[in-house]
Amino acid sequence: MSKRRISKNAVVGIGEERISILAGLSADALREGREDHARRYVSLARSISRKTKAKIPAEFRYCKKCLIPLVPGINCTVRLTGKKIVTGCQNCGGLRRMPYIEERRK
Repeated sequence: MSKRRISKNAVVGIGEERISILAGLSADALREGREDHARRYVSLARSISRKTKAKIPAEFRYCKKCLIPLVPGINCTVRLTGKKIVTGCQNCGGLRRMPYIEERRK
């Protein structure tokens, strides 16, 4: 009897679905004041991402130093400088820089 295999696309789809669920749970836990739960959800999402080779959604932001989800107005500051969006963590002081995405009209 042979084992039933799941295709790689199905594994990636399941991983992305679970990562998005954990992203929502981590933001909710942070709003409730449970930073330890929020950190655990982020670490679980990262481990699922590594094992299934699924990408973490771009709209889900977390601090890469202290693994806490970044929610503007609660625990992070967002600044627009030059050609970058700078997000700063208020827990550890870590910065995350992302370039603007400019729309090109044809």
